[in-house]
Amino acid sequence: MKVIERTGGRMIYTITLNPALDRTLWVRRIHYDDTNRIEREERYAGGKGTDVSRVLTILGVDNKALGFVGGFAGEELEGRLFNDGISCDFIRISGETRTNIILNLLNTGTQTVFSAKGPEIKPYELMQLIHKVERLEDPEMVVISGSLPPGVHPVIYRKLIEILKAEGAWVMLDTDGDALRVGIRGIPDAIKPNIHELSRLLERELKGVDEIIHAARTVCDRGIRTVLVSMGARGIIMVGEGEQYWAYPPRVKVENTIGAGDSAVAGFVYGLAEGMSNKEALVYAVAAGTATTLRPGTAVCTREDIMKLVPKIEVRVIEKGEEGEYDKD
Repeated sequence: MKVIERTGGRMIYTITLNPALDRTLWVRRIHYDDTNRIEREERYAGGKGTDVSRVLTILGVDNKALGFVGGFAGEELEGRLFNDGISCDFIRISGETRTNIILNLLNTGTQTVFSAKGPEIKPYELMQLIHKVERLEDPEMVVISGSLPPGVHPVIYRKLIEILKAEGAWVMLDTDGDALRVGIRGIPDAIKPNIHELSRLLERELKGVDEIIHAARTVCDRGIRTVLVSMGARGIIMVGEGEQYWAYPPRVKVENTIGAGDSAVAGFVYGLAEGMSNKEALVYAVAAGTATTLRPGTAVCTREDIMKLVPKIEVRVIEKGEEGEYDKD
């Protein structure tokens, strides 16, 4: 596997404040008020930032995962990441890393996710992370993503972004709700909300392409240079400084959707790390996100799958005034 070396010793980091073990179960069907037999079970290291680290590693990009881990679940999560070849530097906490349950019904082909809150983070543990980020040497690119654990105020994302920007890092934020609303006040270089997260950020439902682009432009006006809006099988709309693109994948058989958005973030970061333009990096974002849907598991894809999809991704310029409804299917 080719490893992309960062010039001058600079490094790509991911920050995940609320990582998780993803316990994925397959059952034939649900029998209510009766015993349900599990036909298959897998466990994966999860959490949005750790998903990004996994896919960056698959793509050959040297990176390091930061965040919080605790208890036996935290030990297992970190061990799984090491076995995947991912470099980690987590803060140890007194609480237990959360475990999410992902239930796959074989008779319907549906997937249901039960997401745990996570452990409460103590103030001194939070400060340990802040000090670690302050001491990072020449961070080049940093992805901050995921939900906030109990006990952590959304202002932490703004603080981390401001620290990293002062160090000259390019920063992407991928989160939702108040964490996104407060975090973008730190002016990250890019954000990647999905259509629903962008709607919540601006407190209005977005349907047509025009509405999505106008909403993304509104966010850009706050100083965010690039907004990637993911729309599932419909691809990604990217709005940036003087550019508007819509990239979409071919139809594929979807096995899983867990970590697809995080994989898209990794694909975009990979493209930029390789010196590509935003438009070129967008292609790799859609290819990586789509590749993850081909295989069961959390952000599990292969470099081969991604590269096979790259020439099949279509990109077009979105002209002002273009109409179209967002198809939720």
